[in-house]
This record gives sequence, structure tokens and C-alpha cells, in this order.
Amino acid sequence: QVHLVESGGGLVQAGDSLRLSCTASERAGTGDAMAWFRQAPGKEREFVASFRWSDGKIFYGGSLKGRSAISMDNVNNTLFLQVNVRKPEDTAVYYCAADPPASGPYTDYRLWLFWGQGTQVTVSS
Repeated sequence: QVHLVESGGGLVQAGDSLRLSCTASERAGTGDAMAWFRQAPGKEREFVASFRWSDGKIFYGGSLKGRSAISMDNVNNTLFLQVNVRKPEDTAVYYCAADPPASGPYTDYRLWLFWGQGTQVTVSS
């Protein structure tokens, strides 16, 4: 079973940029891809972006599309998420996921197998 550990969250101001990290304990357990999701208070978990190992394809979605960028450090099995936070509504727990569904959309959080503990990002105005 792969373990995912996120870091990089904290208290930031609207307009700031921050970089989150997710390190997987092993490459083999991550399946075909890794991804970032976020969950704001009282809302459903939202897809942010994914990275597919086989071809390096990156897919963005959700309300952070256009304000986020992901990259992969293949040597250290670490997935990064660069986020430009715009408003307090970007406050959320940001989660890393691995082992996506063989079929079905990457955007459906219920289909991913492994999750990190999440890292809290709080945006002040």
C-alpha cells in the first residue's frame, strides 16, 4: 500500500502563490496517475489536476483551472502543485491521491484508491 504525504500548506493572503508537495512512498503503488483535489468547508471534494505516468499528460479541472500548475519529480516520486490563491474561498484542505480508476473520469474523487492526510490552506483577505 502506497503512503502519500502532503506538505506546504499554511496561512496565506489573497493574491499569494504557494507550492504544495506530495511524496509517495513508492512509485509502484501509485497506479497510472497521481492527482490533487481540494475540499472547502461544507463542500464536496473537487478535482484540481492529475499527472499520468505513462506519457506525462497533465489534466486540469475545477475552479482552480488557469490558476494552478502541477509538476512531477520522477526521481523522488513527488508531485507538486503551484496555486495562485485569489480569495478566501480558496481556503480548503488540499489532498493528494494515487491509483486512479481504470475506467471512469479522473475527476471523480470516489474512484481514487489512496489518499494523503491533506494539507490545510487558509486564505485571508
